[in-house]
Amino acid sequence: MTQKNSSEAKRTARERMQEERAAQEAKAKRIRKFGIIGTVLAVIVVAVVIGVLVQNGRTSSYDAATQAPAGTVGSSKLIIPVGSTAAPSTLTVYEDLRCPACGSYEKSFHTTVNQLMAQGKIQVQYHVVSFIDRHDNGSGSKNAANAVACAQNVGKFHGYHDVLYANQPDETDDAWADKSKLITLAKQVPGLDTPTFESCVNNNSFGAWVTAVQKDFDKSGYTSTPTILLNGTSAYPTYNGEQISTANLIKWVDAANKGKTPASVPASASAALVSPNASPSASG
Repeated sequence: MTQKNSSEAKRTARERMQEERAAQEAKAKRIRKFGIIGTVLAVIVVAVVIGVLVQNGRTSSYDAATQAPAGTVGSSKLIIPVGSTAAPSTLTVYEDLRCPACGSYEKSFHTTVNQLMAQGKIQVQYHVVSFIDRHDNGSGSKNAANAVACAQNVGKFHGYHDVLYANQPDETDDAWADKSKLITLAKQVPGLDTPTFESCVNNNSFGAWVTAVQKDFDKSGYTSTPTILLNGTSAYPTYNGEQISTANLIKWVDAANKGKTPASVPASASAALVSPNASPSASG
């Protein structure tokens, strides 16, 4: 090989090396560029996901301190109590205000239950659920639950609760989707028919609380309403093998309270528990 040919060969080799190096650098630059873009996209995706989760948390969150009706009890204030806290027994009631079986229970037992509360023998703790709307694509259960929460907020739950069950529509009739009907029924409860109550019903003021009560029921393991517990033991339709009846309910409560002192209930409060919608003059 001549010296000229040798020099050309070396130059060609150098050029090839330079071209390969340039190609490798261009490839590395493209990889870095795509890596940066991928990282940016990943950050954007994570930010969007976090934003959605935060927003969902905001829309579904429930603050017991600010969103529960006055007088509710329990760690999350999801329970509406009626009767003396000093009563030796507790009747726990899970009800949907559109539930026909709940209506049947209330029509059969509310007088007896009211008398047991008036005698200081039991306190009733109500969980007002609203799952029928979910199955029937309605809104009456939620509207009614919010309405009784509005009543509870001004100390009128017991009377309004009894009025709603006395005027309960058929389950297939989502009558309480019309909030004006719930407002009209409030006229049967002395002192409840006010602009404040009407606004509370129309604005769904306790909607977050209604949702929280239903979520709690969904997690409870109970699957139907009414679910009735006497001191934590199922009492509907049977209690310790006996069928529920008004006589048996009284017997069961008396047996559970054996050796215990009933709560002392003032005469005026006792009269209000027996007949929550009686006029003040009639109740003493």
